[in-house]
Amino acid sequence: MLDVQQQIIDELKVAYWMELETVTNYIANSINLDGVRAEEIKKALAADVQEELTHAQTLARRIKTIGGKVPGSADFKAAQTSLQPNDDTTDVVSVIKGVIDAENGAIAQYNKLIKLCDGIDYVTQDLCIQSLADEEEHRRDFMGYLAEYEKQA
Repeated sequence: MLDVQQQIIDELKVAYWMELETVTNYIANSINLDGVRAEEIKKALAADVQEELTHAQTLARRIKTIGGKVPGSADFKAAQTSLQPNDDTTDVVSVIKGVIDAENGAIAQYNKLIKLCDGIDYVTQDLCIQSLADEEEHRRDFMGYLAEYEKQA
């Protein structure tokens, strides 16, 4: 049981870092994008920052509650290559695709945690189910934006 508990804590930390990296990249892209076509995406990213930050805070509290230690910035390792700010600040499509990649990563991580927690830690499982629903909704929104932007191209 202790090994599974530590595995849950470790996977919660992965999700925690994913959320914080998403916050950083959403802020950067919501400010860096230029052009009339970028305005809706900038607004959507800025609005999602708080929700992603809330996910990170919830994960941090859960890590502490179940016996882990919330890591500091020295433990951070960036992984979201497709969501990095682009030199072309009018390339809205690459940002949208980066968001979809980030959401897919979060969805995969929450699904992993949900399976890992099954029958062992129902509170963490429920927390992950709630966050999974949010991430699926974000992905759906950005898939809609992508379809529209690719249609206009």
